[in-house]
Amino acid sequence: MANQVSRRSFVKGGLAASALAALSACGKKQPAASDAGSSSAAGSAAAAGGTFKYYINNPVAIDPYNTQEDQGTKVEYMLFDALTDYDWEAGKIVPKAAESWDVSDDGLTYTFHLVKGAKFHNGDPVDAESFKRGWQRLCDQNMATPSEIGYHLNPVKGAVEMGKGEADEIVGLTCPDENTFVVELTAPMADFPYVCAHPALAPVPQAALDDPEKFLVAPIGNGPFKMDGEWKADQYINVVRFDDYYGEKAKLDGVNFSIQKDPDTAFREFEAGNMDFAQIPTGRLEELKSSKGVAEDGYTVTPGKQVLTGAETSVYYLVVNMEDPVMSQLPVRQAISLAIDRQKICDSLFEGSRQPADNFFPAVLDPGQDNAWEYCKYDPEAAKKIVDDNNLAGTKITLSCNSGGGHEDIMAMIQENLKAVGFEVEISTMEWAAYLTALGDGQFQIGRLGWIADYPTLDNFLYPNFFSTAENNYSKYNDPEVDKALEDARQINDDDERKAKEREINQTIGEQLPAIPVMFYSHNYVGSDRVQELYFDPQGKAYLHEASLKA
Repeated sequence: MANQVSRRSFVKGGLAASALAALSACGKKQPAASDAGSSSAAGSAAAAGGTFKYYINNPVAIDPYNTQEDQGTKVEYMLFDALTDYDWEAGKIVPKAAESWDVSDDGLTYTFHLVKGAKFHNGDPVDAESFKRGWQRLCDQNMATPSEIGYHLNPVKGAVEMGKGEADEIVGLTCPDENTFVVELTAPMADFPYVCAHPALAPVPQAALDDPEKFLVAPIGNGPFKMDGEWKADQYINVVRFDDYYGEKAKLDGVNFSIQKDPDTAFREFEAGNMDFAQIPTGRLEELKSSKGVAEDGYTVTPGKQVLTGAETSVYYLVVNMEDPVMSQLPVRQAISLAIDRQKICDSLFEGSRQPADNFFPAVLDPGQDNAWEYCKYDPEAAKKIVDDNNLAGTKITLSCNSGGGHEDIMAMIQENLKAVGFEVEISTMEWAAYLTALGDGQFQIGRLGWIADYPTLDNFLYPNFFSTAENNYSKYNDPEVDKALEDARQINDDDERKAKEREINQTIGEQLPAIPVMFYSHNYVGSDRVQELYFDPQGKAYLHEASLKA
């Protein structure tokens, strides 16, 4: 998910950045395996279902309390089950560790009924207290390294207070009995079951509190795979099938998450036969599509159809500083958006694998809808007219981005587009930490970001980026009517009605252009000839619990 802007925006935007270097349907699951560094017991089991060799970068965390980027989440998703999950084939939220849930009439209280008899990998029961324990760790400021993702629980009563160190527990979490977990919100939020599907909102056993240092490198979960040894930083993470799993057992014996320094290195290992799944390097997509075949649905690797190109729940965009004297002018933003040749960027830099973005909603989240923004298209003549009509010729603009990840190439193309309609444009690059600081301090005119959905909802693209006080609102966009509309939409229980309202809000934001969408990400991955089946969903989660290797 790697270089990203703040907790979520840049953990998501950054992931988008690392994807750029090489470069976020239906669902499936599978088990894990081991390699030379794992136990002999795991190695002997590999003869049956086999060990899947999967490339990742070194994660930030695999303990759910701080899984803030996609690399760690890929592992954690195999080790832990949250209350719910999203079924991409059905297009809806489904039960997981909770077999069902109820919602109070006022929409403030969710009562989750847990699957009975579920166990952690150490044999402890998965009960309501284990969920409360797991969730509270996200907000516990006494952790040796406090979590960066406590914001997921902001809708829960008392979570913000615990996150500020003003309380010792989240008062909105209660456990009437071992199989009943009750969550009280501060305001109604119809999408809350989607929030509960985030892999970080998992239960943990008492061992997580008794030996937190050990838990960081060898977490004990309730998912289809369990750790095989400890996480060896910069080397590997091995997991093996958990045979006492309450759900459908994995087909694989295990997964070897092979940690490589970058996608190109991993792809060389893939070509050498040492990896079963990898990102495709720049310039190799068409070659691999020809030699390996393309997945029919874009998401599922099968023999002879091994290249994945499905749309992701992510968008690459320009964030506009609405407090900057130049960028605060709507005609400037309109002209910039109309001047960008998005298709050329996608074709020249990504072999046509990505799609030009005409609004903030990836189509995979809202299929069949026309959400296009009026000024989010390539029309240099219209852009030039706006520049001329508003005496903007010669206006100086600085495009900012973090160095690496291919961002300079994108900005260079945008620079030429803007110069062509009359702007004077410079590019400012800086290393990641400095770039984040500049964004947070408002020391920029227009910069680049990437957003990958935390949850597959329209709200997750609007509220975090455009609500006036949201942490990831780097544009400092502030429209009280939009704030109210977002809050009202969260309370609409009917899915169709809620989405219709969110589409209206999306259009309102598009008229004001506090952000300028550039392109939607697409998968750019390939599976090896050993893979029988692997599903890789639009959010970038590999369903290794359902995967299989050829016999």
